[in-house]
Amino acid sequence: MPKQKTNKAAKKRFKVTAGGKVLRRHAMKSHNLEKKSAKRKRAFSSDQPVSAQDTREVKRLLGK
Repeated sequence: MPKQKTNKAAKKRFKVTAGGKVLRRHAMKSHNLEKKSAKRKRAFSSDQPVSAQDTREVKRLLGK
């Protein structure tokens, strides 16, 4: 039986914690940053958990 291949795009975008939670990068941090407050930009930098509905699919793409 061949090995399961990890989806490389998903591998670059998601991280699985030791407890099994899937984390993602926050959107809105790539451009038009002058009009956003410093507080808002700081909040974007922290990782967010993936929604419960999407977690199963993301884990499948990661081969977990």
